Amino acid sequence: MKGFDSVTDPKNRFFLWTILVLVSLICAAYFLGNGLSQNEYKQRFARWGLIYSTPITKSNACKTPCRHPSGTHSLPHGILATTSDLETRPLWASAAPNNRNSKHPLNLLAIPVGIKQRQVVDKIVKKFPSSDFVVMLFHYDGFVDGWKDLAWSSRAIHVSAINQTKWWFAKRFLHPDIVADYNYIFLWDEDLLVDNFDPKRS
Repeated sequence: MKGFDSVTDPKNRFFLWTILVLVSLICAAYFLGNGLSQNEYKQRFARWGLIYSTPITKSNACKTPCRHPSGTHSLPHGILATTSDLETRPLWASAAPNNRNSKHPLNLLAIPVGIKQRQVVDKIVKKFPSSDFVVMLFHYDGFVDGWKDLAWSSRAIHVSAINQTKWWFAKRFLHPDIVADYNYIFLWDEDLLVDNFDPKRS
């Protein structure tokens, strides 16, 4: 019973407890350090672009079902809007995009154009008052610079894509959310004359 006496000896028992506590502390330190280093490596890899991880917290989790497109959740409040328009604004404008001034045009004139029909398009645009209409030209031939000398060209919106039809332009640039703020939308043919047409007539 010599071995049993050595285990029940207070000195030996204290030594065993000390070893057990030390082993427990070493194991705890190992697991804790391993967990911290994994997070550190994940963050480092994420900064390098090797992995992508988005932590889900209560602050950025959707409280209601998200209706915004993927990737827009972190945008500042007030950036996202359900509708827009085709008006150009300077970068330093302080007014919100959807706070429309009553002086701004409430109608849209969109025309697929080619440089050969320049004179006809000039007559069409002049028929629509600039105070009431936003003008948008779809350049299917790519010649945008050929329109710069016209008086109204600087206020028009120019979109250029070679060899496309008017319906191609319309379905890509006249989305319902874009044109929702306009009262009337004219998708005009460049060869459709306006001699007997009055846009102001109700």
